[in-house]
This record gives sequence, structure tokens and C-alpha cells, in this order.
Amino acid sequence: MPWSRRLASAAVATLTAAVLLLSASTALAHEERPVAFPDGSGSVPVFRTQGPELLVCKTDRADFERRVAVFPADLKARNLELFERCAAKGYRHLQEAVDQVRGPGSIIRILPGTYLEEPSLAEPAEACRRLQARWSDLGYQILSFEQQRQCPHNQNLVAIMGVRDLQIEGTGAAPQDVIIDARYRKLNAIRADTSDGVYFRNFTAQRTTFNSLYVLATDGFVIDRVLTRWNDEYGFLTFASDHGLYKDCESYGNGDSGIYPGSASDLNDDRGHDVRRYAIEITGCKSHHNMTGYSGTAGDSVWAHDNEFYENMSGVAMDSLFPGHPGLPQNHAKFERNDIRDNNADYVKYIRDGTCAKPPAERGYEQGVVCPQIGTAPGTGILTAGGNYNVFSGNWIHGHERAAFQLFGAPAFLRGEEDLAKMFDTSHHNAYIGNRLGVSPSGERRPNEADLWWDGQGTANCWQADAVTTSPATVPVCGSRPGELAGPATGRVLGEPVKLAKLMVCAEYNAREARVPAGCDWFGATGLGRVDVQVTLGLSVFLGLVTGLLWWRRLRGSVLGTLGAVAVLAGLALDVPAVAYDHTVLPAVALVLTGAGWVAAGLALRRSRAAFGWTTVAVGALALVDAFDKAVLMLPLLPLGPGWIRGLVSVVWVLWAVVVLAHREPTRTAEAPA
Repeated sequence: MPWSRRLASAAVATLTAAVLLLSASTALAHEERPVAFPDGSGSVPVFRTQGPELLVCKTDRADFERRVAVFPADLKARNLELFERCAAKGYRHLQEAVDQVRGPGSIIRILPGTYLEEPSLAEPAEACRRLQARWSDLGYQILSFEQQRQCPHNQNLVAIMGVRDLQIEGTGAAPQDVIIDARYRKLNAIRADTSDGVYFRNFTAQRTTFNSLYVLATDGFVIDRVLTRWNDEYGFLTFASDHGLYKDCESYGNGDSGIYPGSASDLNDDRGHDVRRYAIEITGCKSHHNMTGYSGTAGDSVWAHDNEFYENMSGVAMDSLFPGHPGLPQNHAKFERNDIRDNNADYVKYIRDGTCAKPPAERGYEQGVVCPQIGTAPGTGILTAGGNYNVFSGNWIHGHERAAFQLFGAPAFLRGEEDLAKMFDTSHHNAYIGNRLGVSPSGERRPNEADLWWDGQGTANCWQADAVTTSPATVPVCGSRPGELAGPATGRVLGEPVKLAKLMVCAEYNAREARVPAGCDWFGATGLGRVDVQVTLGLSVFLGLVTGLLWWRRLRGSVLGTLGAVAVLAGLALDVPAVAYDHTVLPAVALVLTGAGWVAAGLALRRSRAAFGWTTVAVGALALVDAFDKAVLMLPLLPLGPGWIRGLVSVVWVLWAVVVLAHREPTRTAEAPA
């Protein structure tokens, strides 16, 4: 077995147990019945003005006239005419109208008003109280399609089950004129399940214990000028669906993300950057004041362009972390011309102070409370936790307190995958091209703290040449098109050791148990409170102690050895703050000092301990290579970064140093005179 593969295997073995433990504690983002992707034969529906019509309204004429009084004249007149017909022959609840749909192509028009759907809140029948189905970790049953159809209101305020080409539209001047309000008494406000061709337009859905608008296993849907808000989890959730379009939508106040196209149809899994088409398009939407503006476990083949994601904890996140999502690992999302700004919110404070332990209706969502359900990195524009062949181009990303981009791998164990061959199948071929970093669309200079934080894992990832403040300090540069690199590609199976330690600690976040990892800087840890700083400090103190003892016992009589020991100690001391400022040259400077010092000390040691001295030189040389890798050029062809190789060799060196220090040199006695 080649030496590089042996080193990779050794590093993997040290992580396997920790990863398995971590996977056991990872929360599930969204649990659903086993579902397959649609066959892709559908199409994106088109808004219709003609077709079989059903009207929904309330009967309080005075209230209705007050609501439409400020409408433009033509729209006011139309609504008044619709009200007359609806009062005579219409329905009082949206679900009643859905239940009366007799075939494809129907249009349900909802007149201005607030719809509480009181009949849907009735106690379920005996059979619906005794459904045999597994319970999710979040406390709801995972029902089959047949069970959802049999008992549509166990979980849903409005259930659309297997209805084709249904259009539901509000007739007001703005989405807020028609409100579907679950009042935190249902998991979903509106569920469209296996309902190809569904079109939603111009209304608000709000206040659920999961998500406002849920589209599942559907080939062809449109979400057009719809507002969702104040939900425990998601505003919009579309899952295992194809031919979808979000346009001009808005979402805020959600504990996970405003927009979530999870497990979008995996159309391009077998392709590179030359995609067939995109399964979901998102354009003209605003998602703000959520945990994340956009997220997508297995958000495959999603094209998001010309949107605004702002004032969330993090702007955009996609991942391959959670089991039960078809289409993993995530691949082929394209984000372009989005305005992603000021995603620095601190909503974890509501977990810490107990606000989120209250019942949902008492938490204060309407007053700005958000209860973050998953651990994310505040202050980040776009975060990719394990994804392949994603393209980020021409976005404005500005005003972030952490980084414009974060990219790190997601071991397959975390999504329940047991095939070892798939463990490192994420974070490959992602391209970051032509983004406007630290600049708003108006040209205002609004810098991010860093352009990029990357753990180093993956093959053929690349970044735009003007990404300056990056961690590591040098990264592979893209060519002019996705898939092209301006230089050699890297292909590493593991990220940097200290970064992995940080990620594993941060992943211990658990909202239901109010567990906020104390050592994670994502959640406020600073200085010596950060786990990555603690790990580095511990290693530096230990290595500094060994180096100091070696100098005292073996090197203090040597000028070269003394200079080497001083350089090593200086480098180890500098390495601690370098972790906190890893997007600067400090990590490389610390490595240069440490490496040069060990080379000098090793050359001094070789006179009395040749083999150990040359091993010390090798440790120093590896530190210098690590510095070159971080600050000048990431070395291709290495399955592990030099930090891993140096760490493994350093273990041998430390054990050897202990033996050298423990060994007492024989005392020389003078010969007696003749």
C-alpha cells in the first residue's frame, strides 16, 4: 500500500469512532415517509384566468368592505362582485372548497379575510387517533399517503391530496389580504401531497408547529407572491418534487429556513457541470429574519437567482448531513445574482434563556423571536456542509461578521450511510466565480470579515482569484467557466485536524435539549473559550514542554540548538492566536518559525542522536511544507493535508523524545595517572 494511502487510512481510523458518536446525536432536519422522485414527465404550471371556479369568503359584509376599501378601483369592484357570488354560492373555508374539486384544472379564489379553518380543528375520529405509524424525533407521526388522505387534519389545517392542476389564489391587493392561520395548532398550514400542477398565488400562511406551505412528491408546482411566517421550522418546504418555481415570495420568522427545497429531483447526479435542466427555480424572493434564509438538505438541481437573503443567522445553507432525504449527497445547485447581506442575527439567545422551551404560541414569534432548530454558523453568507458541483456566480455577498463562504465536508456516516467507499463523497467540484464580495448592489463597500473558510476537504473545488482573506490563505483558483481550474486541483479526503475538531464540537448543538456547545465560536465562544484554540493551546504547551526539556538536557550547549528551541517556542506561542485569525498569514508564520526551529534543533541533535536528530529535521521540514501549502500553493496529489502527515509523524517524534529524555548518558571518568 502506498505511504499516502497508509497515512489516510490511519487518519480515518482515528476519526471513525468520533464520527459515529457524533452521528448518533445529530438531529433530524425533516422526517417524512419513504418517497421517490417524480418521473419528471410534468411541467411548470402556468397561471390561469379561466377554468372551473370555486369561491371562498366569510359572510361579514361590513368587515369585507372595510378590507377592500383601500384597493384600487378596478380591484375593489372585482372583489365586491366576487363577494356577492360567494355569499350566495361560495364556501366559508378553504378546505371545503378543496373537498369539492371534481377534476383537474379547477381554480379556487379566496377573498380577503382571515381563515382559521375551524372545522379542521375538530377532534379526530377514533380511527384517526389510533393510526399505526412511527413517531419522529420531533414528536409527530410519519404517516403514509393513504393515512394522510384518511385523516387529513391530524397534521394539516388544509390538505390537498392527489388533486391535479389545482390553482389557489387570493384576490386581494397583497398577500397579507388573505391569511390562512394555523394558530400553532397544526404541523402544516397547507399541505399539497402528490398534487401535480398545483399553483399557489397571493396569500399568507402562518403560525404552525412545522411549516406554512408544504409541497411533497409533486411534479409541477408554482409558489407565486405567497408570504409565510412565524413557524417552528420552515416557511416554504418542498420535498421530493420536480418542475417547481418559487417567484416573488417572502418568508420570515422561521426556526429553520424561510425557503427549503429539500430533496429536489436529482436530475444531474451522473453529470459534471453540464446540467440537463434544473428541477426547482427560485427567483424574486425575500427571506429574512430566519435561522437561515435558504436551506436544502439534498437541495439538488436548484437554480436560485435574483433573490434577497438578509438578516438571518446565515444567508444560504445546503448540506448532505441528514438521513432520510433522497438524492444525497447534495449536488448541482446554482446561485447567481442574489443579494446576500447582513446575516449576523443572534437567535441562539432564545434557546439559552428558555424562551424556546415555552409552547410555540407563547414564544413571541410575532415580536421577532426565532428558535433556531439546527446549528448553523452565524455571520455567513453561503454555507455548504457537504455538496458537489455547486456553482456560485455573480452574487453580492456583504456585511457578514464571519465569512462570505464556508465549505466543509460531511462524512457519509452522518446521514446513516454505512458504505465506507462513500464516506468522503462530498465537497467536490464546487465553483465560486465572479461574486462581488464586500460590495452591495449599489456599490457601497461593506466588507465581510473573511472571504472564505474551508476545511480543505474535497476534489477540484475552486474560488475566484480576488478572494483575498481566505482560510487557508491560498486556495485553488477557478478558470473562466465552472469546471475549469487555473492551476492544479487538490483532492483531500479529510479537512484540517483543528478545523474538524471545531466542527465536531459545533455539531453538538441541540435545540430540543437546549444544548449549546460552549466551545464553538458559532455560538459566541471567544478566546480561550473556543475549542479550536483550546486544542491548539494544549498541543503548543505540550510540545513546548518537550522542546524545552530537550534544550535543557541536550541542546543548551549548542548555539544552533538554542536558536532552534527559541524559534520553536515562538512559533508554538504564535500558533494559538493564529487559530482565531486563520484567514491571515499568522498560521503560516507560526509554522515557518516552528519548522525552521525544529530543523535547526534537529541538526544540532544529530551529532549525539543521529536518527532522532534527522527525525526532528523531518518534523520541521513537514511544518515548512505545511506553511507552503497554507500560504503559497495547496499541494496537489495529497490525500491528506501536510498538517495530518506532520501530526502523525509528530506522535512518533514525541514518543521518541520521551525515550531520549529518559535515557541518561554514561558518566565519563578520568583515567588514573601512570
